[in-house]
Amino acid sequence: MLFDVSRGELVGLFGEAGVARVADGAFPAAAAGSEGARMLRAVGVPTGTLLLRRPGEGDGLLPLVRDVVPVEDFEGAEEGAGGWPVIGWLLNAHLALDPVSGKVYAFDPDEETVRELHTDVSSLVHVTLRFQRLLDEFAFSGDDEEADFERLDGEVERIREETGRVDPLPFQDDETVWSVVGEEIAMGQRFRGDSPGARSLYG
Repeated sequence: MLFDVSRGELVGLFGEAGVARVADGAFPAAAAGSEGARMLRAVGVPTGTLLLRRPGEGDGLLPLVRDVVPVEDFEGAEEGAGGWPVIGWLLNAHLALDPVSGKVYAFDPDEETVRELHTDVSSLVHVTLRFQRLLDEFAFSGDDEEADFERLDGEVERIREETGRVDPLPFQDDETVWSVVGEEIAMGQRFRGDSPGARSLYG
């Protein structure tokens, strides 16, 4: 794993209610023993920006890529991608785990494109943690709006740069879903109503 993130760290930052995990037994047998699956079961991810996929009510399993999108229509989809479990939803993309390589892929049903998004699940958890913490903790001074937004943009850029030194995939260009999320945050979007940033922006 590229990033060292523990369950205790997530709960300490966001509380039990602010961290979601994939249920035991939700991964299909072919993926259940992978490092990524174990991390999503044991550690989880912060809730809010990223939504974890819920297992099906009938079989208790995560859906496979072929259950949610017509894989054959996706340019560049790897052989066997249809059998990968879908682990979450980010912006407008289904996130799927390749249990063999450990990579996380983003399937965009609108554009019918698939892209590598993370080298492993720890990178997914790390980026989600960094952005969610920024959204929870950033406060506008209220004295100089332009300076506040410059500071916010700087925080987003720092997350991009520090992550990119370890895993270049999440922010490899301006078109990745994480790059778009970062731009939205820098423009003052995605702050939750109970956060200092939301109170400053929306009253």
